[in-house]
Amino acid sequence: MTIDCARPYELAEWWSTAIGWPIVDSAPEDDEILLESPQGPPHVLFIKVPEGKTVKNRTHLDVANNDGRTRDEEVERLLKLGATIHEDHRRPDGTGWVTLLDPEGNEFCVCRSEAERSGSFI
Repeated sequence: MTIDCARPYELAEWWSTAIGWPIVDSAPEDDEILLESPQGPPHVLFIKVPEGKTVKNRTHLDVANNDGRTRDEEVERLLKLGATIHEDHRRPDGTGWVTLLDPEGNEFCVCRSEAERSGSFI
């Protein structure tokens, strides 16, 4: 998966913190920065482009925490890292998702964890 951006290293650092994937074989001055998934492909590549984001992403990441946090706790954690809420699709019955924007305005969704979806969340 490739994400166009203005500052690839800074955005890759943000995403590395957000999802816990390491930056590999990259330096701050590089125009292409790779985040490598610990489970193998797909990975995320950040590429410097001259133009800014102007419309909704055609593709985006869905994030679901499986480390014991709820969807709502994950949203709060990501907001503290610098994400912003774009659209809130949470429903009163606990289903739904939240669309956030990363520091460069790229949309991504935070979904319920597997434990929340299966009803086994304590």
